[in-house]
Amino acid sequence: MSGIQKLLRPRSVAVVGASADPAKTSGRPVAYLQKHGFEGRIYPVNPKASEIGGLRCYPDIRSLPEAPDVAIVLLSAQRTQQAIAELAAMGTGAAIVLASGYSETGDVGARRQRELREAAGSMRILGPNTIGLVNLTDRITLSASGALELDELTSGAIGLVSQSGGILGALLSRAAARGIGFSKLISTSNEVDLDLADFVDALVDDPATRVIALYVESIRNPRTFRAAARKAAAAGKPIVAFKVGRSASGAQAAASHTGALAGADAMYDALFDETGIIRAQTFADLLDIPAALADDRKLGGNRVAVLTSTGGAGTLVADSLGVAGFELPAPDAATGAALRALQTGDHAALDRNPIDVTLAGLQPDLLRNAIRIVLESDQYDALVVIAGSSAVAQPELMAGALRDSLTPDGKPVLAYISPHAPRAAEVLSRYGVPAFAAPESVGAALSAMRRVQGGKLSGVRAERPVRDDTPAHAASPATVEPHKALDEAQAKALFAQFGIPGVREIIVNADAEAEATRAARALGPRVVLKLLSRDITHKSDVGGVAVNVAPEDIAQRLRQMRIDVRQHTGKPPQAYLVQEMVTGAAEVIVGLHHDPLGTAILLGMGGVVAELVRDTTLLLLPDDGAALTAQDVEAALRRLRTWPLLDGYRGRPTCDVPALVQAVLAFARMASTLQGQLLEAEINPLFVKPTGQGVCAADGVVVMKD
Repeated sequence: MSGIQKLLRPRSVAVVGASADPAKTSGRPVAYLQKHGFEGRIYPVNPKASEIGGLRCYPDIRSLPEAPDVAIVLLSAQRTQQAIAELAAMGTGAAIVLASGYSETGDVGARRQRELREAAGSMRILGPNTIGLVNLTDRITLSASGALELDELTSGAIGLVSQSGGILGALLSRAAARGIGFSKLISTSNEVDLDLADFVDALVDDPATRVIALYVESIRNPRTFRAAARKAAAAGKPIVAFKVGRSASGAQAAASHTGALAGADAMYDALFDETGIIRAQTFADLLDIPAALADDRKLGGNRVAVLTSTGGAGTLVADSLGVAGFELPAPDAATGAALRALQTGDHAALDRNPIDVTLAGLQPDLLRNAIRIVLESDQYDALVVIAGSSAVAQPELMAGALRDSLTPDGKPVLAYISPHAPRAAEVLSRYGVPAFAAPESVGAALSAMRRVQGGKLSGVRAERPVRDDTPAHAASPATVEPHKALDEAQAKALFAQFGIPGVREIIVNADAEAEATRAARALGPRVVLKLLSRDITHKSDVGGVAVNVAPEDIAQRLRQMRIDVRQHTGKPPQAYLVQEMVTGAAEVIVGLHHDPLGTAILLGMGGVVAELVRDTTLLLLPDDGAALTAQDVEAALRRLRTWPLLDGYRGRPTCDVPALVQAVLAFARMASTLQGQLLEAEINPLFVKPTGQGVCAADGVVVMKD
């Protein structure tokens, strides 16, 4: 068995620093192992006790009768190092270090953490600063979490990996109260050795796990994480991730908790999109969505029936589903007739959706028949049933009716519990019906099911061709001026070498008014005059841009620009650009973004309003020797709110999107070819002309590494 296999399924466990008092944190692991039925060997280690929990207690690690598969170390940070060294020397498979005082505390702690890793040698380490792990499939509780005080823990198909020990306990207790089962729960915390990627990889291979849930503060090893996520997608095991640190305050708190630097939140969106990970938008989603995905029923379409006996709750759910993009068609004639046959009178609204069935006293037979009729109807792909006030007094009534209506390969059935009825939620979950306490959770769960429709994660990029690092338009290092910022003309010349055309333009000297006039006449009838400088990026801010200039006015406009730029910067211009005036084109920004998670291409609405509109998306560059595809780029463009402006919005000409896609691919090739040299690169704007007319770069920024 490997170290990680021993950690997940040990046959023997040493508890170093165990206390005879089960009320203490150090007394919990032995007590929990016994309480929850661990069948292996337990070795408490404490020089001050001869027996703990009816087990022989050993005075030190060297006295143990064998090298344990796993050791739980409950000592202080100062004493842990020696214990880890002794455990590693005797051949222990893995150690769980609960102590804090490592990288989360600063430089001294970071040095202590490095020393901990060195002391472990080839022995695997979970932690430090962890609460441990719980294997509910095999009843193995290697943790001091107080959530294990619960007498009954439900095993299930959800594997959780959390970078916070407290969150592990919070989700375990919440899931137990709702009848939701976990397979494994792992707290990685500071990740001196084993990290998120290691356990995602292990859970993909775990037959008891069908869905993986992640509580993420920071991804320390993006490359291995991406590989593990792709492995999960290939295996058909969806990953649901809740990422904290969306705000500056949250990012700072996350970093101080585990001692890791957080990447930009938008980069996590790009990473999750590339690897098919479903991002939980709320903390509640981290439990609700995996609970729905753990069900084997597949969502075959977008049409949902809502069956309710309480109109207000039905409206809440319908609204949530509508926001999530689902359709709620009214019952067709056959379905409506079958429903009407169940009851007499005018108490039911059966010609609309939500289907309001006032089933007097909620008679179980009537409820079963209504559920059956809707599930058998070709009109619907899923059913949401509203549990009303009767769920408080009679939780088994609706749960039993739903249980009796389910088939293993049938349509998804979900429940929204309108009153506060935790017992009803627990019963429904145990019967295989995902139950939710918030209407928004219903929409989130069905949206996630839609993404994994048919068992295939729709967000994962298709197989990509291996990247050609010497494309047709590639620049050799000799053609790039390193160690400095390029001026606009040089930047666009670099872009052109990779296949991105620029606007027609002519460089003129600072005092060459006659030369500027000749250039304007050659490029007219109207032109753009720009300051040309390596030092000034935002030329408009210093009076360095004039648009829609007639050739006869160019000399006067050049003189005025000379005055304006000198007033703003204290220096006169050294050169100008005279450019053709492009009209009737959309403006897009294409940029390069570096982050601890990797390198991404930024796409969005461009021009002078780019920073004001802030409609951008990031497209993460592959890290596996592959190239982006046209499908990748077009999917990213379609995520923009302003995508309709490229697609013929309100009678506008449709833009040349294929040419835009090729330009973005060329920009990505440039970023890959010049990787390590290129600090910054941006085209803003990139003009996208009507279909068939191509694109051209109107402005550009490039900064090379010193």
